[in-house]
Amino acid sequence: MSVEAKPVRKITISLPEPLVEFADREAVRLSTSRSRVIADALSQVQAEAEERLAAEGYRFYTQEASEFAQASAAAVAEVLNDGG
Repeated sequence: MSVEAKPVRKITISLPEPLVEFADREAVRLSTSRSRVIADALSQVQAEAEERLAAEGYRFYTQEASEFAQASAAAVAEVLNDGG
């Protein structure tokens, strides 16, 4: 869901002057507001963090499933060798 579709809350933040100037230039270039530029930048950082966490979780569960498969392989082989 885009940032626009969500409720908006006004806040006050302090930024170094070069970042404010950059945000202002981007707002003019994109024909949008400084707030939109900053919100979009934070949304991108959030999406990247969520992707990173999802990848870490995927790696964890892949490893866990692999370990389970290795641990149960002997039991499965025994059942199959006994004719089921």
